[in-house]
Amino acid sequence: MYLKSLQLKNFRKFGTKNNLIEFVDSKDSLIIQDDINVAKATSLVVGKNNAGKTTIVTALYKIVNNQKFKANDFNYIYLSRLLNTYKKNHYIVQPSLNFEIKIGIDERNHDDLVNNFVPFMQLGDSQSQTGEKDFTIVAKYELKNDVEFINTVKNLILNNQENDNILFNKFLSIFDTDDLFELNYYNSNNDLINTNFNIKNLIHIVLIKPNENHGEKDLSKIFSQIMKYKYEQNGNPNTETFRNQIETFNSNISQNIELSFTNGLNQVIGKLHDKNTLQVFLSSNLSFEQLLNQLVRYQYKENDLYIPENQFGLGYRNLMRIIGELIDYVEQYPDGDKHSRLNLICIEEPEVFMHPQMQELFINHINEAINTLLGSSAKKLNSQLIISTHSAHILNSKIHTSDSLNNINYVYEKNNLSNVVNLKDSQMISSEKNSDESDEDKKIRTKEELSFIKKHIKFKASELFFADAIIFVEGITEELLLKYYLSIDKQLNKKYITIFNINGAHGLVYHHLIKLLTVPTIVITDLDIKREKPEKESFMQMNSLQNRTTTNKTIAKYNLTNDIALLSTSYFKDNNLYIAFQGDKIEDVYATSLEEALILSNYANDILNTTIQKVKPEIYQEILADSALRTNLIQNSYKLQRKLSDSKSDFANELLYQLSINDEDHLPELPKYIKDALEWLKTELGFTQDEE
Repeated sequence: MYLKSLQLKNFRKFGTKNNLIEFVDSKDSLIIQDDINVAKATSLVVGKNNAGKTTIVTALYKIVNNQKFKANDFNYIYLSRLLNTYKKNHYIVQPSLNFEIKIGIDERNHDDLVNNFVPFMQLGDSQSQTGEKDFTIVAKYELKNDVEFINTVKNLILNNQENDNILFNKFLSIFDTDDLFELNYYNSNNDLINTNFNIKNLIHIVLIKPNENHGEKDLSKIFSQIMKYKYEQNGNPNTETFRNQIETFNSNISQNIELSFTNGLNQVIGKLHDKNTLQVFLSSNLSFEQLLNQLVRYQYKENDLYIPENQFGLGYRNLMRIIGELIDYVEQYPDGDKHSRLNLICIEEPEVFMHPQMQELFINHINEAINTLLGSSAKKLNSQLIISTHSAHILNSKIHTSDSLNNINYVYEKNNLSNVVNLKDSQMISSEKNSDESDEDKKIRTKEELSFIKKHIKFKASELFFADAIIFVEGITEELLLKYYLSIDKQLNKKYITIFNINGAHGLVYHHLIKLLTVPTIVITDLDIKREKPEKESFMQMNSLQNRTTTNKTIAKYNLTNDIALLSTSYFKDNNLYIAFQGDKIEDVYATSLEEALILSNYANDILNTTIQKVKPEIYQEILADSALRTNLIQNSYKLQRKLSDSKSDFANELLYQLSINDEDHLPELPKYIKDALEWLKTELGFTQDEE
């Protein structure tokens, strides 16, 4: 049995949409070997801080352990809307928290535990093509008595007419009233399950929070607890020996205390009082239980030296804490065959204090480590691993270890609500077939595109999944130039904006991923006007787009044709995606690259002229001749662009150097199509024109 999905409704920052978290696709995603069952590809929950990652694990933990929900577990937007309807004397809808847990069943479920989920099985429940079945448990945290709640709210509204904030806070206090709510269970047909159902018979959850500080002796406590449990088990042959050793120790120490101290003390007492009526007896009082509580002193070994725990690096301490809690989990798990019980191991932000390489090694080998741990135990567990993280290194390693983006839940915040995107490889590529493409060609193309994304994303996953905005560029000049201009922009430098150099016109490949992530994204691409060989060799300026086509696939896709004669703008917009290119004339010329657009926009700028002169001194001198008329750069912009094509890195680095040593008041201007794109980005990020 395995967890397939969890849906949260109105719980904390989650609303009623985009709230489905998926864990494993099917039983084929699980390793089944010698009664050990661990998710092959760890399920990740990724996202920026405060996006809602912890909320997901918290919801599972509260439901499974039947913990009481509080007012702050309800979505405040949801409660605010409810209160507004109540103020209008409409009480049709009562507050509730809804959780839908979908569980898959495999052939290893045993008849003796099947009764645990029979009430939830329906004739209409789904069955996959591979024959696996699933069922849904609907948990509702709802009112016990609607009338009592409505009367309480009515009185509250009647007596608090003056201040909305005060009224809302008092409304919240109602939800912390004891015994007002109860947790009920329903099947997928919304039938109340009236049996003595206990979800703990189906699911067991262990939550590991390595980021919590438990003091300098944390690891010693963990491993002492493990050893205590092992010694306390019935049938442990070492336990009786251990108890006898403690009794012998107590006896020996008591004799030593009597000889060295107690006898002398009683002699002193005898001088002051009748020794027959007043004497003391001191003895050793070490108990088996006391010793177990502090049995282990944790140290680590380094070059044959034993180093105290409090000198252990925080990253290693967190790693050992995770290992220790996993061992504790296995050791304390009940004996017996429990294959039909689903065990969830949830690790929250394991990357805390770990350096990048350790983070990657952790996610690479955590499944193997758990398999080893379970394999060394005589117990039979059916476990799944869920990790919440904002570590780019863990995310990168997950993608490349499994060669897949499956089982990644991307959590982001929009309009004060948490939203979830379930990533899948199949969503990363286009399902459309090109008009001149065969089925086999499409299969090859989509495979290549997916391979490109997974390989290219390796070093930039953090930028895509954790950025406030993304800018795709095609070359080194765009990358260095935009990084500099973003750093001096008083608005955009307050946001985490990643510039993703895709080294060529491959922006189209990322279209589906960007649409899924919903992050505001700019693709800066070139118009790529197709020229005949003689036109290239003569460095012909492009003054008209009549009868012209583009070789840029991104522009062709959004233009619906490669014919660019009828372009009316220098951009395309598609929700969170903005494609910018040189669609407008600059000094009566259509630029064919960023370098040419930069030259046309800044032909008179000192910094740009100095940069060209240093990188291409002979060409620069030839163009200006003896006249030193910088307007000559306009008539030769394409020629300069062609001559710079083999020196783009030199041009970019020299330009960056000149920008850094000169006053900001004299900087070259970004071409208009790029400035327009950045203004769009500011709007998307919520900046206003008068905001500094």
